[in-house]
Order: sequence, then structure tokens, then C-alpha cells
Amino acid sequence: MTLRAPAKLNLCLYLGRPRDDGLHELHSLFCPLTLSDRIVVRDAERDEVVCAEVEDPNIVEGALAGLRARGWGHEPVRVEIEKRIPVAAGLGGGSADAAAVLRLAREEVGEVANLAAELGADVPSQIDPAFALVGGAGEVVEPLPPPEHFAVVLVPHETGLSTAQVYAEADRLGLGRDAAELDSIAAELRRAAGRGHSPLAYRELLVNDLAEAALSLRPEIGGALQALRSAGAEVALVAGSGPTAFGIFEDIAAADAAAGRLAPRFAGAIVAGPDPEP
Repeated sequence: MTLRAPAKLNLCLYLGRPRDDGLHELHSLFCPLTLSDRIVVRDAERDEVVCAEVEDPNIVEGALAGLRARGWGHEPVRVEIEKRIPVAAGLGGGSADAAAVLRLAREEVGEVANLAAELGADVPSQIDPAFALVGGAGEVVEPLPPPEHFAVVLVPHETGLSTAQVYAEADRLGLGRDAAELDSIAAELRRAAGRGHSPLAYRELLVNDLAEAALSLRPEIGGALQALRSAGAEVALVAGSGPTAFGIFEDIAAADAAAGRLAPRFAGAIVAGPDPEP
């Protein structure tokens, strides 16, 4: 069986204060992208996850172990992951892979949603990847109408950035909004994105509160953001916890042209659009 695991793009990310459990409340618009990992699942003598680009442990191993612990009785499987989503790039690639494997068993295992939340904050939204307003620490997923077409140019960094480090830096910097402000922002996002328009129609809401922390750890991200603006991006942001920078364009043609202008300095730029598949 061959599975797709689409990347997740945070079109915005509003950060709350740390909770008692150490996690952070947030509100974000999650958009699955056409950029995706390819996963092949085969019968095997024992459960095994093979992914050359990811060092052990792989979150997919945790997904398989969690399914077995909850009674998944399928024969052992070998999961081969072909990475197309850059690793530790703020694009949810590992979470997407784990969610794709969880989809295999959700008809047989009744606690898949709980397992997804245990695996990571980005996993619940990717069980059924779709445009959504996400809250809580990532476990509250509110589907929204698909947006009108737009395109993005992603500029990944040569080395990834630890999400935990970025959140720790955000805490050190004193970043985070109070609960009342987050609730007000969520209402604005729901109203604006709920109309199905391109995110460029509500660009003033496209903010990433983690950007300051990511830039503190990797100042060179600023160069990628400036290059995207110079190449014609209507909005340029840090993707999730970084270090990927991305620019939003009206359509694929504009994004392709911008990617050409970014070369050769950013020859690894990736052009993508919102994933049309449910």
C-alpha cells in the first residue's frame, strides 16, 4: 500500500503562555500542501520503519508501537518512508508520516485520536489533513472551507531546528499572549478564513509569534525572508517553529517565477500549493 503524507503549513501561529503541563496554548491556521512524503507499507516478519533521512527514534515507530498497545492485530509491517518534506523544518513532516500510519488502523483501533495527541501536537490535525483552525496545544481541530487557490515558495535551511528549543527560546524571550487575546484572535481567524478566500485576503492576520524565537536562534532566516519579499512574495513568514521561511503568492505561475529569481542563492526553494485532496 502506498500512502501520501502531506506537509503542514502554519499560515499563522499565535502563541499563548505556557500551561501547567509545559505545553503552550496556540491558535493557528493549518494548511496541507501538495508537498508530501511517500510511504510504502508492506507485509513483513516484524514491524520495521525504514527512513534514511531520519535518525532513530522515528515518530512513526512510536505510532506503530502505540497501535499495537491498543490492540491493532494486523500482521507485522515494514514502513518505508521516502522523505520529500525537509526534516525538522517546521513543516510537520514527521507528524504527517505518523498520522498516515495511524490512518491505516483507525477503523480497528478506537483510541487513534488520543494516540495522535500523545505522539505530538501536530499529529491530530494530520489524521485527516485539511484546512483547519487549530487550538489547544494542537489537539483541537476545527475544519474550515478549503481556501481559494494560492501558492507558496518554501525556503528550507540546510539544518533543521528543534521545536523544543524554539519554544524554550520563546519562553526565555517572554513571548505569549493571554487567554482572552487568543480567544479574540481565534474568532477573527474563524470569521476571515471561514469564507474560503485565499489567505491573501486576510494577510493582516498572518502572523507567527514564534518567528522572533526562531530568528534569535537562527538569524540567517532573516535573509531568506528578505529574499522572498524581494522576489515578489506578498507575505513572507517563518513556517511553524522554523527554520523554513515561506512566501505566499497569488498562483503557481507567480511562485515558479519567484523561485527562479531566488536561484542560485536559494536553489533548494520548493514551490507548492494547498493540497486539493481531502
